[in-house]
Amino acid sequence: MKHLALALSVAFLLAGCAAEAPVVQAPTMYADMAVAGAKLDAVAAATMISQYRQNNGLGMVEVDPELMRLAESQSQAMADKNKLDHDVRAPLAKRLNGAGYDATVAVENVSAGYHTLAEAFSGWRDSPPHRANMLKTGVTKIGIAASYAPNTKYKVFWTMILAAPDGKKPS
Repeated sequence: MKHLALALSVAFLLAGCAAEAPVVQAPTMYADMAVAGAKLDAVAAATMISQYRQNNGLGMVEVDPELMRLAESQSQAMADKNKLDHDVRAPLAKRLNGAGYDATVAVENVSAGYHTLAEAFSGWRDSPPHRANMLKTGVTKIGIAASYAPNTKYKVFWTMILAAPDGKKPS
């Protein structure tokens, strides 16, 4: 009986220790965007793109709220129409101008079917035109979005806009 009580005490102590073990969370670049309510971590995306750019001798990018809105709008428009297309609503220049976003340079990557930021990044990196956009000289701002559309072929539509604001102040 004494041995049983000792064994139970040890088991309870070990169970208590196990409950305190920290839960390891996967990096946000691996978060599944193909689920309702998924939220893309824009800061993690900017960090990933910045590190890639720095590894290639270029400057960093930072999240721009207006570019975020434009990227979200583009991704949602593609999801709503179930169509992967830069011009699903309008060409990038027209969308930027319509939002009052003045840029000396702006480029856009769109894609669909990738469920995580890591997958979308890898797809863009492995495509020469998309890679060239990520490595565009002079860009300093980023907007990125993923829109989930469960009843479509691709499920997730991605947009990344990189730009260099012109910096002019209105007179």
